[in-house]
Amino acid sequence: MAADLALVSVLIQLFVDLVTSDSIDFYNIMPAAEVFMSCAATPYPKSFKCFTCEQASDNYRCNRWAEDVWCPQNTQYCMTIHHFNHHGKTTFVTKRCAVHEECQLAGCRHHKNTHHECISCCEGMVCNVELPTNHSNAVFAERQTQSSAAPTFRIWDSVILMVPVLTGLLPL
Repeated sequence: MAADLALVSVLIQLFVDLVTSDSIDFYNIMPAAEVFMSCAATPYPKSFKCFTCEQASDNYRCNRWAEDVWCPQNTQYCMTIHHFNHHGKTTFVTKRCAVHEECQLAGCRHHKNTHHECISCCEGMVCNVELPTNHSNAVFAERQTQSSAAPTFRIWDSVILMVPVLTGLLPL
């Protein structure tokens, strides 16, 4: 009897791990208040927000005072433009929503001897938290699209297979 309960406990934990790990979309994070307001709070399907500021003095001020608005429907990405001097000191930060063509500018550039500029783009809810500072993080980071059907089938196959196992072990 104790062995049966231990097996049921292990099977339930495996099932919970399977369902939760396949169901989480770590790239599509919604602010907590909006999760409870459901889809009615979003202006259009797959809408998103970016940190937005125009020539903020540093990244903290940009993120802290970022305008809380939904990105226009024609945009798909969050862009960050970081201007800094030749000593690496930030001169200003601009963050906004962007279209695919604008994100082709991702990377770092040196403008004569006056300043440096690094641009990055990302895809997802408020994904532009950090500043691009060099060629390794001044990138155009697009999400890889995956079929949403594949994880669903794996989860439901597991449910269908586990129900007879669990019901056979539990006393009636």
